[in-house]
Amino acid sequence: MNLAPLIAQASPGGLSDMLGALALPALVFVVFYVVWFMPLRKKQKEVERVVAGLERGDRVVTNGGLFGKVVRADGPIVVLEVADNVKIRVRRAAIAGLEEPAEKKG
Repeated sequence: MNLAPLIAQASPGGLSDMLGALALPALVFVVFYVVWFMPLRKKQKEVERVVAGLERGDRVVTNGGLFGKVVRADGPIVVLEVADNVKIRVRRAAIAGLEEPAEKKG
């Protein structure tokens, strides 16, 4: 039995089949971008805005999990007071954001 004519008849679409095959991965990429990357970019911009506007007295948390109060924020180095008379110097980029107030237990 000769299978060549059957194989030739099996794929008459050509270009339209190829575009259809590429449409699904493109749609998955677009959905993934909207659901995953857009919120990450928005959060990163918010953190950059907060870090750029640090002022003395702000309570912050670092990427390493240290909580402290800003004593001095000039240039790329920020001085934090983490306990009474204990001050540390951290890079501005190491600030993860402002400390969130503790939730009230009720």
